[in-house]
Amino acid sequence: MVNLSQLADLNSEQLQAYRLVNSKFPPIALFDDVANPEEFEALYQIQALTNPRLQNEVGRIELIPRSEIPFGVPGCSYATAPFTHVNPEGSRFSNGSFGVLYLAATMEAALAEVHHHQDKYWSNIQSLNYERFVFRGLSCSFDEHSMKDATSLPMSNPIYDPDDYTHSRSLGKIVKDAGHKGLRYNSVRLQGNYCWALMSPTPVSSIVQTAHYEMIWNGHITGVNKISEA
Repeated sequence: MVNLSQLADLNSEQLQAYRLVNSKFPPIALFDDVANPEEFEALYQIQALTNPRLQNEVGRIELIPRSEIPFGVPGCSYATAPFTHVNPEGSRFSNGSFGVLYLAATMEAALAEVHHHQDKYWSNIQSLNYERFVFRGLSCSFDEHSMKDATSLPMSNPIYDPDDYTHSRSLGKIVKDAGHKGLRYNSVRLQGNYCWALMSPTPVSSIVQTAHYEMIWNGHITGVNKISEA
């Protein structure tokens, strides 16, 4: 078990990092159309009367306090979506009860992380012989203030186990419950790179689209290509 006292506090520093989202999921316009929580509440209530798809689009809005939604920043919907559309099966630093915004220091690391998880997921789908998956590349500006640093831990530490997330999920919950905004850690899928697990979207100042990438499935992921610039 990793103790928070083992992890250094990160100082305030504006950084750039990257992530990928499946292009079949469009940005949630409602988050980008307003500048503050009051405007959001008013527009949400109006749209709830006329838009039967609103809950599916916005997700489980009750999972995030309105005060943590970074209204007014470019790409607010990209920053908020992981916290309202939570994978119930969990992720490396979450057991599925809360969302995490994952970022990578380079697009290469982001591609490696997604490549691994797509390969693992689609390998369990029977009779899928060929498919093409398109992802939207995103560039995120954020501040490391109030985050913890796990990069000093060796790759042999259980939080970096490639398949068993027991210890990493325990650490993620500890970090979140302690009120820290996130965790910097070593990339498991492209060693030598850093990643971040943001426990709140509040550190984000901007998320913008960069390019589109395709992953080709032919029994496993056989190719990754950039197909367009933003």
